[in-house]
Amino acid sequence: MVNAVNISDCQRWVIKIGSALLTNGGQGLAVEAIDAWVEQIAALRQGGREVLLVSSGAVAEGLTRLGWTRRPHALHKLQAAAAIGQMGLVQAYESRFQKYGLHTAQVLLTHEDLADRQRYLNARSTLNTLLDLGVIPIVNENDTVATEEIRLGDNDTLAALVANLVEADLLVLLTDQQGLLDADPRSNPDARLIPEALAGDIALEKMALGSGGALGRGGMLTKVRAAARAARSGTMTLIASGNEHNILQRLAADEKLGTRLMPASGAVAARKQWLAGQLRVRGRLTLDDGAVNVLRSAGSSLLPVGVTRVEGEFDRGDLVVCLDPAGEEVARGLVNYNAAESKQIIGQPSSRIEELLGYIDEMELIHRDNLVLCR
Repeated sequence: MVNAVNISDCQRWVIKIGSALLTNGGQGLAVEAIDAWVEQIAALRQGGREVLLVSSGAVAEGLTRLGWTRRPHALHKLQAAAAIGQMGLVQAYESRFQKYGLHTAQVLLTHEDLADRQRYLNARSTLNTLLDLGVIPIVNENDTVATEEIRLGDNDTLAALVANLVEADLLVLLTDQQGLLDADPRSNPDARLIPEALAGDIALEKMALGSGGALGRGGMLTKVRAAARAARSGTMTLIASGNEHNILQRLAADEKLGTRLMPASGAVAARKQWLAGQLRVRGRLTLDDGAVNVLRSAGSSLLPVGVTRVEGEFDRGDLVVCLDPAGEEVARGLVNYNAAESKQIIGQPSSRIEELLGYIDEMELIHRDNLVLCR
């Protein structure tokens, strides 16, 4: 049973726009199309929504600037095309968003940024700060330095990982298809749109269409798999046609378009289920009775002032367990400071963190969203 969710209630959107919607069939960026996308995203921002944009088009733009008619297979040539094309892509967005009084920020990520926990948290903090500032982050894979066949693989996967990173409410994957169909329309004219389903349902992969065209790398299969990834942080995915007029505003108004792939559980439940199942504990924090009571009764974050002892060697973002004075496990979570830093700030009010460490990253030792109580 799919739980109904109103898109109009979704505040944080990750929007991925594919190459087919941004380029003139291999003839560089489609200026009119970019104008339309920027106008729609600006309207979402003016409506109070936070938007992160994952945009294809850099490689396609680079190919055009270089006069290449086919996507090369050699990695160094792809990297060169991406580096050249990224300049045009960002310039196109920046100049157009400025017309609406909006700033943009270029964010380039690699697989290592998302696999390494400390870099993951750094990227998360940067993106959240940009959103707090009202900026539109334009995210792309850092193709110029990635070392393994343009590496995250496609922007559908990247968009899903970004949705996990910022705990987005909605992931919108815009394509040249109307959504996920129950058969390939190229061979079956009776193929029908699937309006809603559960993300991660293995039957969806069997329905997914083939691979993308000459310029893009993502097909419907990558979108189905991206939806399953996004669902890990409770994010709903919507696959829809970017050729529909004013598609983003119509989605924001809850018009029934495309395919909605729903997570089996909400964002907090999904994240805490993941935390509860982690076995690689790196350290231990002993809490005083007051901190134990606050965690259990109020579901609050863990502040340094409530910690009496730090054990183990751990880095920022590692999993640690929280113990009561008798040594019983109370909770576990992802710590915001490494072991040496934690030892310097325990027992102290959060207002002294910057004084003690010379900088401040978070006010909490463990934020409540990264902490799960042990029953």
